[in-house]
Amino acid sequence: MAAYRCTVMPLAALRPRIGHDLNLAERLRRLPGMRSTKRRSADQGPPRAVLINGTVGVGKTAVAEAVGGILAQMQVPNAVIDVDWLRRAWPSPQGDRFNGSLALRNLTAVTRNYVEAGAARLVLAGVVETRSDREGFEEALGIPLVLCRLRADPPVIRERLSRRHGEDREALEWHLHRAPELDAVLDATAVDDFSIDVSRATVANAALEIVRALGWSTGEAGTNSDSTAGVG
Repeated sequence: MAAYRCTVMPLAALRPRIGHDLNLAERLRRLPGMRSTKRRSADQGPPRAVLINGTVGVGKTAVAEAVGGILAQMQVPNAVIDVDWLRRAWPSPQGDRFNGSLALRNLTAVTRNYVEAGAARLVLAGVVETRSDREGFEEALGIPLVLCRLRADPPVIRERLSRRHGEDREALEWHLHRAPELDAVLDATAVDDFSIDVSRATVANAALEIVRALGWSTGEAGTNSDSTAGVG
């Protein structure tokens, strides 16, 4: 199997996808409880976290970034964490090819720093394959965690990966092989609390759906639903 590679999308290229998609500001104003958001922003209760889970190419990082943007517009102190950057080191130890242990140690430190700085909501983009993995994330975070899985049709995933890695054949082949493999693992282990179908959704719509499902638009506790919410 080819060595893992990752092509990093420049932030400037990402922002048009999440900036004013479908008049996001207007949609936010229509969310339940938005009119009282500024009065609630100083008292969000204990910190909470959501991890956007899913296979490669499904849009985890873009949606997490958009959720953070929504929370900022709601005046909710937050931090967005791409777990991939917490594991980015070479070489990885034997038996831990994705540097999972290192990622969790870094997550503990980063979470502490963000919470001490005032973050009331943490939005993570990453992969959680098993119950054991989930327990590791919960222990590393030390705050309540909800898992949301993004789903997309295989042709959509292939198109996104081809666009992202089209200039790197080796990386494209690795990701095209890994996408259905990881989807099958996530189907089998079912570690998520709820899921969102993003096959035909914009990034902004997916992010809004997640904020609603978590109850973060009204200050409610996170959901434990295992239902699938379509946002096509």
